[in-house]
Amino acid sequence: MTLFLIVLLAALTFEYINGFHDTANAIATVVSTKVLTPRAAVAWAAFWNLVGALFGTAVAKTISSGLVDPTAVTMTTVLAALLAAIVWNLFTWWLGLPSSSSHALIGGLCGAALATASGNWAVLIWHAHDKKGAAVGLWPKVVMPMFSSPLVGFIGGALLMGLLLITLRRVTPRIVGMVFGKAQLISAGFMGFSHGSNDAQKTMGIITLALFTGTSTGAFKDLPAWAHFLRVEEFKDIPFWVIITCAITMAAGTAGGGWRIIRTMGHKMVKMQPVHGFAAETTAAIILHATATMGVPVSTTHVISTSIMGVGATKRLSAVKWGVVGRIMWAWVLTLPVTAFIGYWTERALLAAR
Repeated sequence: MTLFLIVLLAALTFEYINGFHDTANAIATVVSTKVLTPRAAVAWAAFWNLVGALFGTAVAKTISSGLVDPTAVTMTTVLAALLAAIVWNLFTWWLGLPSSSSHALIGGLCGAALATASGNWAVLIWHAHDKKGAAVGLWPKVVMPMFSSPLVGFIGGALLMGLLLITLRRVTPRIVGMVFGKAQLISAGFMGFSHGSNDAQKTMGIITLALFTGTSTGAFKDLPAWAHFLRVEEFKDIPFWVIITCAITMAAGTAGGGWRIIRTMGHKMVKMQPVHGFAAETTAAIILHATATMGVPVSTTHVISTSIMGVGATKRLSAVKWGVVGRIMWAWVLTLPVTAFIGYWTERALLAAR
């Protein structure tokens, strides 16, 4: 029980960091276009993050039972995964790089699970089908979306922006700015909602995995009557108290802000007007909402970043500051292997300490 409480604290710490680390995903464009002040934008994003986190649990179920064999996971496995994700998130936040919290957690979980299984790669679920026949596993849920979602974000952002340019070609810039200044409030709210419905669920899944581990290993067999809500016999549903706790924690983290990454996302990649911000946010929010419904834990960072790039490319390719984009790409590429490495050796250290 003591170890579970440590895991729970680490999970909520990760969720809080995820909130302020990924705040830029939801509000960078609305801040850079000066539609909202930074403080108002953070409050707006925090509210919609909270609302979004309360809708759906498909992504949470993927994290808890669709990527690694849950029967081979111990409480220290979960702790090592969380510590790896926390370290990487703080490191990239310090550098001002919008890396993926989703991939950080998944990489940490895979590395820690490998260490628990003494290097047996069979503990990782590469491709399988659930009871309903839907595809699960690292390949369909992580690897393929890792490449496809940024591409869809870039193309979708460019297409939507191109469509808006054609539609608005005879409208004066003043009217365009006024209309989309208002419209961007809606797109920023939708982005915050989609971010909450996707990212908050990952921590819900990891906490549920810890609860299942505690139940299946007998660690929770002597729980007092009032604590029976901690028992999870199977992955049919995510406990309601886990959903509420993660939703509130992510909203609190979002309210804390993440100004280093906001500067990179909102100002350094592309210079935007409200119409550009609307196109980027709408594209990213649609993709995130669709993937959350399908239980695919895609990276919010990847999707909104490439949507911004796609929107910027409609001006001209040189409008995108590709040097900054290159730094971001390196963070994307390194996230999974680095967090897997950290998770593996953290779990080895925890096993040795026991």
